Amino acid sequence: MNYIKAGTDASGNDIELFYQDLGTGSPVVLIHGWPLSSAMWDYQLAELPAHGLRVVTYDRRGFGKSTQTWDGYDYDTLADDLKAVLDGLNLQNVTLVGFSMGGGEVARYMSRHGGARVSKVAFISSVTPYLLKTDDNPDGVDKDVFDDMADNIKKDRAAFLQTFSKQFYGIGLLNHPVSQAHLDGDFARAYAASHKATLECAKSFSETDFRDDLAQIHVPALVIHGDADQTVPIEASGERTANALPTAQYIVYEGEPHGLFATQKDQLNEDLISFILEGVSVRESVGTTTLY
Repeated sequence: MNYIKAGTDASGNDIELFYQDLGTGSPVVLIHGWPLSSAMWDYQLAELPAHGLRVVTYDRRGFGKSTQTWDGYDYDTLADDLKAVLDGLNLQNVTLVGFSMGGGEVARYMSRHGGARVSKVAFISSVTPYLLKTDDNPDGVDKDVFDDMADNIKKDRAAFLQTFSKQFYGIGLLNHPVSQAHLDGDFARAYAASHKATLECAKSFSETDFRDDLAQIHVPALVIHGDADQTVPIEASGERTANALPTAQYIVYEGEPHGLFATQKDQLNEDLISFILEGVSVRESVGTTTLY
Protein backbone atom coordinates (compact mmCIF):
# COMPACT_ATOMS: atom_id res chain seq x y z
CA MET A 1 0.00 0.00 0.00
CA ASN A 2 1.07 3.59 -0.65
CA TYR A 3 1.63 6.03 2.20
CA ILE A 4 2.89 9.60 2.49
CA LYS A 5 4.36 10.90 5.73
CA ALA A 6 2.58 14.01 7.02
CA GLY A 7 4.72 14.89 10.01
CA THR A 8 4.57 13.45 13.51
CA ASP A 9 2.10 13.56 16.38
CA ALA A 10 2.67 14.99 19.86
CA SER A 11 4.37 11.73 20.90
CA GLY A 12 6.76 11.77 17.96
CA ASN A 13 5.00 9.00 16.05
CA ASP A 14 4.84 9.25 12.26
CA ILE A 15 1.52 10.26 10.71
CA GLU A 16 1.01 8.38 7.47
CA LEU A 17 -1.67 9.11 4.89
CA PHE A 18 -2.85 6.26 2.68
CA TYR A 19 -3.30 7.25 -0.97
CA GLN A 20 -4.13 5.86 -4.38
CA ASP A 21 -2.49 7.15 -7.57
CA LEU A 22 -4.14 6.00 -10.79
CA GLY A 23 -3.66 6.88 -14.46
CA THR A 24 -1.45 9.40 -16.23
CA GLY A 25 -1.99 12.91 -17.51
CA SER A 26 -3.40 16.05 -15.93
CA PRO A 27 -3.37 15.53 -12.15
CA VAL A 28 -6.53 15.75 -10.05
CA VAL A 29 -6.69 15.23 -6.29
CA LEU A 30 -10.00 14.04 -4.83
CA ILE A 31 -10.58 14.91 -1.16
CA HIS A 32 -13.24 12.85 0.57
CA GLY A 33 -16.10 13.91 2.80
CA TRP A 34 -17.06 13.16 6.38
CA PRO A 35 -17.51 10.54 7.78
CA LEU A 36 -16.25 8.41 4.88
CA SER A 37 -12.83 7.66 3.40
CA SER A 38 -11.25 8.00 -0.03
CA ALA A 39 -13.11 4.81 -1.00
CA MET A 40 -16.23 6.99 -1.48
CA TRP A 41 -14.71 8.01 -4.85
CA ASP A 42 -15.15 4.48 -6.23
CA TYR A 43 -17.13 5.57 -9.30
CA GLN A 44 -14.78 8.45 -10.05
CA LEU A 45 -11.67 6.29 -9.67
CA ALA A 46 -13.19 3.84 -12.14
CA GLU A 47 -13.79 6.50 -14.81
CA LEU A 48 -11.59 9.59 -14.59
CA PRO A 49 -8.24 7.83 -15.25
CA ALA A 50 -9.67 6.59 -18.57
CA HIS A 51 -9.77 10.20 -19.82
CA GLY A 52 -6.12 11.20 -19.68
CA LEU A 53 -6.15 12.11 -16.00
CA ARG A 54 -3.82 11.17 -13.17
CA VAL A 55 -6.18 10.71 -10.24
CA VAL A 56 -4.92 10.83 -6.66
CA THR A 57 -7.07 10.38 -3.58
CA TYR A 58 -6.09 9.90 0.04
CA ASP A 59 -7.59 9.11 3.42
CA ARG A 60 -7.78 12.04 5.81
CA ARG A 61 -5.90 11.43 9.08
CA GLY A 62 -8.09 9.42 11.43
CA PHE A 63 -10.08 7.87 8.56
CA GLY A 64 -9.72 4.86 6.30
CA LYS A 65 -6.22 3.41 6.28
CA SER A 66 -4.44 6.55 7.47
CA THR A 67 -2.96 6.99 10.94
CA GLN A 68 -5.53 7.51 13.66
CA THR A 69 -4.03 10.43 15.52
CA TRP A 70 -5.39 11.92 18.73
CA ASP A 71 -5.26 15.50 17.46
CA GLY A 72 -4.65 17.55 14.33
CA TYR A 73 -8.22 17.71 13.02
CA ASP A 74 -8.30 21.49 12.64
CA TYR A 75 -8.31 22.79 9.08
CA ASP A 76 -4.85 24.35 9.26
CA THR A 77 -3.38 20.92 9.99
CA LEU A 78 -5.60 19.20 7.43
CA ALA A 79 -4.51 21.70 4.79
CA ASP A 80 -0.91 20.93 5.71
CA ASP A 81 -1.67 17.24 5.19
CA LEU A 82 -2.96 18.06 1.71
CA LYS A 83 0.26 19.96 1.06
CA ALA A 84 2.22 16.87 2.12
CA VAL A 85 0.39 14.86 -0.53
CA LEU A 86 1.01 17.42 -3.30
CA ASP A 87 4.66 17.86 -2.32
CA GLY A 88 5.28 14.17 -1.73
CA LEU A 89 4.05 13.23 -5.19
CA ASN A 90 5.50 16.41 -6.75
CA LEU A 91 2.20 17.22 -8.45
CA GLN A 92 1.96 20.36 -10.60
CA ASN A 93 -0.99 22.16 -12.23
CA VAL A 94 -3.37 20.18 -10.05
CA THR A 95 -7.15 20.34 -9.97
CA LEU A 96 -8.30 20.03 -6.35
CA VAL A 97 -11.76 18.49 -5.92
CA GLY A 98 -13.23 18.68 -2.42
CA PHE A 99 -16.46 16.97 -1.45
CA SER A 100 -18.38 18.26 1.58
CA MET A 101 -15.80 18.57 4.38
CA GLY A 102 -13.12 18.24 1.71
CA GLY A 103 -14.18 21.56 0.24
CA GLY A 104 -12.90 23.17 3.42
CA GLU A 105 -9.48 21.66 2.88
CA VAL A 106 -9.42 23.07 -0.65
CA ALA A 107 -10.32 26.56 0.57
CA ARG A 108 -7.88 26.54 3.50
CA TYR A 109 -5.05 25.14 1.38
CA MET A 110 -5.50 27.87 -1.21
CA SER A 111 -5.17 30.62 1.40
CA ARG A 112 -2.68 29.01 3.79
CA HIS A 113 -0.32 27.78 1.05
CA GLY A 114 -0.97 30.39 -1.61
CA GLY A 115 -2.51 27.94 -4.03
CA ALA A 116 0.90 26.40 -4.76
CA ARG A 117 0.83 23.67 -7.44
CA VAL A 118 -2.91 24.24 -8.09
CA SER A 119 -4.47 25.40 -11.36
CA LYS A 120 -8.20 24.74 -10.72
CA VAL A 121 -10.52 23.96 -7.83
CA ALA A 122 -13.90 22.26 -7.54
CA PHE A 123 -16.31 22.33 -4.61
CA ILE A 124 -18.80 19.45 -4.57
CA SER A 125 -21.60 19.57 -1.96
CA SER A 126 -19.11 21.65 0.01
CA VAL A 127 -19.36 22.96 3.58
CA THR A 128 -17.92 26.32 2.49
CA PRO A 129 -18.14 29.21 3.13
CA TYR A 130 -19.40 28.96 6.76
CA LEU A 131 -22.03 26.56 8.06
CA LEU A 132 -22.56 27.80 11.59
CA LYS A 133 -25.28 30.37 12.25
CA THR A 134 -23.84 33.40 14.05
CA ASP A 135 -24.68 37.09 14.36
CA ASP A 136 -22.65 37.88 11.26
CA ASN A 137 -23.72 34.68 9.48
CA PRO A 138 -27.51 34.61 9.94
CA ASP A 139 -28.09 32.20 7.04
CA GLY A 140 -26.07 29.43 8.66
CA VAL A 141 -27.25 26.31 10.48
CA ASP A 142 -28.24 26.46 14.16
CA LYS A 143 -25.57 25.24 16.56
CA ASP A 144 -28.14 22.93 18.16
CA VAL A 145 -28.07 20.80 15.00
CA PHE A 146 -24.36 20.15 15.36
CA ASP A 147 -24.60 19.70 19.12
CA ASP A 148 -27.22 16.98 18.54
CA MET A 149 -24.90 15.28 16.06
CA ALA A 150 -22.06 15.24 18.58
CA ASP A 151 -24.34 13.93 21.34
CA ASN A 152 -25.61 11.10 19.12
CA ILE A 153 -22.10 10.15 18.05
CA LYS A 154 -21.03 9.96 21.70
CA LYS A 155 -24.13 7.97 22.64
CA ASP A 156 -24.04 5.39 19.84
CA ARG A 157 -21.74 6.15 16.92
CA ALA A 158 -22.83 3.08 14.93
CA ALA A 159 -26.52 3.98 15.17
CA PHE A 160 -25.78 7.60 14.27
CA LEU A 161 -23.82 6.62 11.17
CA GLN A 162 -26.58 4.34 9.90
CA THR A 163 -29.23 7.02 10.35
CA PHE A 164 -27.03 9.76 8.93
CA SER A 165 -26.37 7.84 5.72
CA LYS A 166 -30.06 7.76 4.85
CA GLN A 167 -30.29 11.55 4.96
CA PHE A 168 -26.94 11.73 3.14
CA TYR A 169 -28.49 10.03 0.10
CA GLY A 170 -32.04 11.35 0.45
CA ILE A 171 -33.54 7.98 1.26
CA GLY A 172 -37.25 7.94 2.12
CA LEU A 173 -40.17 5.55 2.08
CA LEU A 174 -40.49 5.73 -1.71
CA ASN A 175 -37.07 7.00 -2.69
CA HIS A 176 -34.04 4.67 -2.68
CA PRO A 177 -31.33 6.25 -4.88
CA VAL A 178 -28.68 3.86 -3.54
CA SER A 179 -28.93 0.22 -2.52
CA GLN A 180 -28.76 -1.25 0.97
CA ALA A 181 -25.49 -2.84 -0.11
CA HIS A 182 -24.09 0.63 -0.81
CA LEU A 183 -25.25 1.83 2.62
CA ASP A 184 -23.64 -1.20 4.24
CA GLY A 185 -20.38 -0.39 2.49
CA ASP A 186 -20.52 3.21 3.63
CA PHE A 187 -21.14 2.13 7.20
CA ALA A 188 -18.06 -0.08 7.12
CA ARG A 189 -15.99 2.78 5.70
CA ALA A 190 -17.29 5.30 8.23
CA TYR A 191 -17.04 3.02 11.26
CA ALA A 192 -13.38 2.29 10.42
CA ALA A 193 -12.57 5.89 11.36
CA SER A 194 -11.63 6.65 14.94
CA HIS A 195 -14.28 7.93 17.31
CA LYS A 196 -12.11 10.97 18.06
CA ALA A 197 -11.60 11.84 14.39
CA THR A 198 -15.32 11.55 13.70
CA LEU A 199 -16.16 13.95 16.52
CA GLU A 200 -13.35 16.44 15.97
CA CYS A 201 -13.89 16.71 12.22
CA ALA A 202 -17.60 17.35 12.72
CA LYS A 203 -16.62 20.22 15.01
CA SER A 204 -14.14 21.55 12.46
CA PHE A 205 -16.41 21.54 9.42
CA SER A 206 -19.34 23.01 11.35
CA GLU A 207 -17.46 25.83 13.07
CA THR A 208 -14.73 26.90 10.63
CA ASP A 209 -15.26 30.15 8.73
CA PHE A 210 -13.90 29.91 5.18
CA ARG A 211 -15.11 33.28 3.92
CA ASP A 212 -11.65 34.85 3.95
CA ASP A 213 -10.15 31.69 2.44
CA LEU A 214 -12.47 31.81 -0.57
CA ALA A 215 -11.44 35.43 -1.17
CA GLN A 216 -7.89 34.15 -1.79
CA ILE A 217 -8.89 31.87 -4.67
CA HIS A 218 -7.94 33.27 -8.08
CA VAL A 219 -7.98 30.16 -10.26
CA PRO A 220 -10.87 28.71 -12.31
CA ALA A 221 -13.47 27.20 -9.99
CA LEU A 222 -16.42 24.85 -10.25
CA VAL A 223 -19.23 24.65 -7.68
CA ILE A 224 -21.69 21.72 -7.79
CA HIS A 225 -24.50 21.22 -5.29
CA GLY A 226 -27.78 19.34 -5.10
CA ASP A 227 -30.82 21.47 -4.31
CA ALA A 228 -32.32 18.65 -2.20
CA ASP A 229 -29.24 18.40 0.02
CA GLN A 230 -30.49 17.99 3.61
CA THR A 231 -27.01 17.44 5.03
CA VAL A 232 -25.34 20.63 3.80
CA PRO A 233 -28.23 22.86 2.66
CA ILE A 234 -27.57 24.57 -0.66
CA GLU A 235 -28.79 27.96 0.60
CA ALA A 236 -26.12 28.03 3.31
CA SER A 237 -23.33 26.57 1.21
CA GLY A 238 -23.40 26.04 -2.56
CA GLU A 239 -25.16 29.31 -3.37
CA ARG A 240 -22.94 31.33 -1.10
CA THR A 241 -19.74 29.64 -2.29
CA ALA A 242 -20.70 30.46 -5.87
CA ASN A 243 -21.41 34.08 -4.89
CA ALA A 244 -18.02 34.28 -3.18
CA LEU A 245 -16.35 33.07 -6.40
CA PRO A 246 -18.03 35.29 -9.02
CA THR A 247 -16.17 33.79 -11.98
CA ALA A 248 -16.90 30.22 -10.91
CA GLN A 249 -19.17 27.94 -12.86
CA TYR A 250 -22.11 26.99 -10.65
CA ILE A 251 -24.05 23.83 -11.41
CA VAL A 252 -27.17 22.88 -9.47
CA TYR A 253 -28.26 19.24 -9.61
CA GLU A 254 -32.02 19.42 -9.32
CA GLY A 255 -33.59 17.05 -6.81
CA GLU A 256 -30.24 15.59 -5.78
CA PRO A 257 -29.12 14.93 -2.18
CA HIS A 258 -25.75 15.40 -0.54
CA GLY A 259 -24.21 12.17 -1.81
CA LEU A 260 -24.51 13.01 -5.50
CA PHE A 261 -21.11 11.43 -6.21
CA ALA A 262 -23.12 8.18 -6.13
CA THR A 263 -26.69 9.23 -7.01
CA GLN A 264 -25.51 11.20 -10.08
CA LYS A 265 -22.16 9.55 -10.60
CA ASP A 266 -22.23 9.63 -14.41
CA GLN A 267 -23.19 13.30 -14.60
CA LEU A 268 -20.64 14.25 -11.97
CA ASN A 269 -17.92 12.35 -13.81
CA GLU A 270 -18.84 14.10 -17.04
CA ASP A 271 -18.81 17.54 -15.44
CA LEU A 272 -15.51 16.95 -13.65
CA ILE A 273 -13.77 15.59 -16.74
CA SER A 274 -14.96 18.52 -18.84
CA PHE A 275 -13.93 21.09 -16.23
CA ILE A 276 -10.50 19.55 -15.60
CA LEU A 277 -9.63 19.11 -19.28
CA GLU A 278 -11.44 22.04 -20.86
CA GLY A 279 -12.22 24.42 -18.02
CA VAL A 280 -15.98 24.49 -18.65
CA SER A 281 -18.98 22.20 -18.46
CA VAL A 282 -20.02 20.35 -21.58
CA ARG A 283 -23.35 22.19 -21.35
CA GLU A 284 -22.60 25.75 -20.29
CA SER A 285 -19.84 28.33 -20.12
CA VAL A 286 -18.05 29.67 -17.08
CA GLY A 287 -19.95 32.24 -15.04
CA THR A 288 -23.41 30.76 -15.44
CA THR A 289 -25.70 28.65 -13.32
CA THR A 290 -26.59 25.33 -14.87
CA LEU A 291 -29.57 23.23 -13.78
CA TYR A 292 -29.46 19.48 -14.41
